[in-house]
Amino acid sequence: MTFDLDLFVIGGGSGGVRAARMAAATGARVALAEASRMGGTCVIRGCVPKKLMVFASSFREMPAEARAYGWDMPDGAFDWTAFRPKLHAELDRLEGVYRRLLEGSGIAIHDQRARLADAHTVELADGQRFTAKHVLVATGGWAERPDLPGAELGMVSDDIFLMDKLPRSILVVGGGFIACEMACILQGLGVEVTQYYRGAQILRGFDDEARGLVAEAMKARGVNLHCGTTIVEMAEAGADHSLTGTETGGVMGAPVGETRAPQGKRGGPIWVKATNGTETTFDAVLFATGRRPNTAGLGLEDLGVQLGRRGEIVVDAYSQTAVPSIYAIGDVTDRINLTPVAIREGMAFSRTVFEGLPTAVDHDLVPSAVFTQPELGSVGLTEEAARAQEPIEVYATSFRPMRSAFAGASDRVLMKLIVSQATRKVLGCHIVAPDAGEMIQLAAIAVKMGATKEDFDRTVAVHPTMAEEMVTMRQPVRKG
Repeated sequence: MTFDLDLFVIGGGSGGVRAARMAAATGARVALAEASRMGGTCVIRGCVPKKLMVFASSFREMPAEARAYGWDMPDGAFDWTAFRPKLHAELDRLEGVYRRLLEGSGIAIHDQRARLADAHTVELADGQRFTAKHVLVATGGWAERPDLPGAELGMVSDDIFLMDKLPRSILVVGGGFIACEMACILQGLGVEVTQYYRGAQILRGFDDEARGLVAEAMKARGVNLHCGTTIVEMAEAGADHSLTGTETGGVMGAPVGETRAPQGKRGGPIWVKATNGTETTFDAVLFATGRRPNTAGLGLEDLGVQLGRRGEIVVDAYSQTAVPSIYAIGDVTDRINLTPVAIREGMAFSRTVFEGLPTAVDHDLVPSAVFTQPELGSVGLTEEAARAQEPIEVYATSFRPMRSAFAGASDRVLMKLIVSQATRKVLGCHIVAPDAGEMIQLAAIAVKMGATKEDFDRTVAVHPTMAEEMVTMRQPVRKG
């Protein structure tokens, strides 16, 4: 059978773009469709704008710290109206870079929604159809809105970057890394932040000791954190609050690409009733309660592509679906939802399909960072998971770093290694500290290589640094 293309990629995020460019480099005929903006979640509404806001929020404490070091520096105020246009200009620039990279690779770009008409045919929103030997679905995920009365009044994480002005107060609902990062960012920008999380502790899945320290640090910085708490209902302040679940239904979030008011459908403050019995009014509510794979309307199930219970595309180790011509990578597969993982999956797909080098995706020992204040960096097993697997030793230290201690701040950091008693391999490394993301990237190399505790011990410390503690811990604090 003759095809129009060798590959059609649906989705212009980091993973889809990398796969498309690598395939095109082999001489393949490639096209790509993107319904929203080129660059996807990471560049447009995720990692990049979030990290720029992390940088912006970190300056709040600088004047006080500078004065402690002898500088005559007055406190200042953050101006969202000055920051916002620069933020969006940078996102526009990056989107242009992505587009030029695709065009330079000879890839045909279609700025519209696409769906699968059959196993080899992609249909665009304008009715055009293209046949392709292979189809790669890389449509990412979308921010989920909970199903509760009045939920349409709140924002989701995508909306934060579109605000015309900062609210004076905000309720952040959720306890994952997006919720915690946004709570710290907004607090740092001068917003009064309250956070509700229905679980017992934030950052589920991370090491208990590490996430406990992050929670305490967030509260010390002014985030009004309530665990074991969530919203019962919400409404416009001053409205009839006798709502029930049968009288008004919540509105679920919309997939990326759909138009929605950036701050929810609200015109003023929002009244919130919580499970702990409190009734509070906030200028804004942010739902950061999870993201779902963006598979609705792609025509996948009609073709025999298997979807999981959350709508994720089920794939094998080579990112291939149950339909041999259709592959999927990135958040739409709900494996490890991180941009570098999606890029690696895209590279593995191209090597497998277009270079004749079957390459299974390696999802083992993937490092991650939570850009709270302080940051949390993690790679490998948590203490809890390792203890359930085998006998371990735990090496940990918590201290006030030199910079903070001199300035009179109470900030503490944590360095922690989980070590196998049998093999002496470092099974996990967890860091809570300023710039923990930078440190964990380097520590992850050693952990991925299978370094033992003795390998760490043989490494000479760089003094004076926070990270030197990673190679100076001699005695375990506990075994089990």
